[in-house]
Amino acid sequence: MVMFCPKCGGLMVPRKKNGKTILVCTKCGYTLDPSASKSNNKISGYKLTTKIEHTEKEKIIVIDESKIPKVLPITRDVTCPKCGHHEAYYWLVQTRRADEPPTRFFKCTKCGYVWREYA
Repeated sequence: MVMFCPKCGGLMVPRKKNGKTILVCTKCGYTLDPSASKSNNKISGYKLTTKIEHTEKEKIIVIDESKIPKVLPITRDVTCPKCGHHEAYYWLVQTRRADEPPTRFFKCTKCGYVWREYA
């Protein structure tokens, strides 16, 4: 059940205060105790959950260098912008909307430089 602030109409979100869950307006800060009964309407069912934050290390994908030749295909139709070598591993990632072409990533087999190409 979604609650809105009776003062300003902002969204009421659950927060912990003194070990008790209360509702707090995101705009004006108005607080409401959902366990307190007003008239005959008792508000219940609110649960405070924890948002999981990932560290930068958890966001990075690590590829084992020894397995790259076994996993990624190689193309000889590109030139490395860093060293000029004409051989690179490549892979495709859908970085934009589904109706647009995928982004091609390349990794030079000589110097290891990674670059991307948009179709």
